[in-house]
Amino acid sequence: MEETYTIQRLAKEFRVTSRTLRFYESKDLLHPTRVGMNRVFSHRDRGRLILILRGKRLGFSLAEIKEMLDLYELGDGGVEQLRVTLEKARRRIRELESQREDVDAAVTELQDGCRQIESLLAEKGVDARVAAE
Repeated sequence: MEETYTIQRLAKEFRVTSRTLRFYESKDLLHPTRVGMNRVFSHRDRGRLILILRGKRLGFSLAEIKEMLDLYELGDGGVEQLRVTLEKARRRIRELESQREDVDAAVTELQDGCRQIESLLAEKGVDARVAAE
């Protein structure tokens, strides 16, 4: 018999709220069954939740995550799912590298600005460390 999980158990295990799990269900990402008024999540739902949370952490939208997860159902041994996931991962890497370049440029500009301000303060006889407090 397959192990099942309550909404409270999954929420606690993955440090998310029950509301988050219900939201993922409403977006057709998770598919719990009902036993009376209670949601019962399968081992498959738990696995999907792991992938959803990983996808969110990596910056994928819920629509992208759903697309990748739903491709598992094609019955092609996961080939299309892997191909699409690889394409999306490579695109995300390019986006993050571009963002890193922007952040690096901003840090350099701020460092230059700080040096200029420190120099101006020194010309006025003010210690930059004291001015920062």
